Amino acid sequence: MIYEMRVYSCVPGGMPALLQRFETTTLRIWERMGLRPAGFFTTLVGPHNHDLTYFLAWESLAEREQLWNAFATDPEWVAAREAHQARHGEVVANIASSFLTPTAFSTVK
Repeated sequence: MIYEMRVYSCVPGGMPALLQRFETTTLRIWERMGLRPAGFFTTLVGPHNHDLTYFLAWESLAEREQLWNAFATDPEWVAAREAHQARHGEVVANIASSFLTPTAFSTVK
């Protein structure tokens, strides 16, 4: 299993709208498409309190490419993202992505 860690750095005040979009729209679309979220986190204490960090589980980089590209062009997602931007403006200032593989002694495999 490969894990993708994605960190969305929000514009000031943008976090509530981003969380709402994930909770009400994005996760439903991901479920339909077969994407596997492995956890979502906000920063409780630390310098990055405008960040949403989440993990997606992938069988391979090829699966990631196929499913992520399908998601990015999914008509329901494209319409939902455009409607969200029209209502809230751009809420994410930066996106960073890393691909991680568990160690032999990791409790997460």
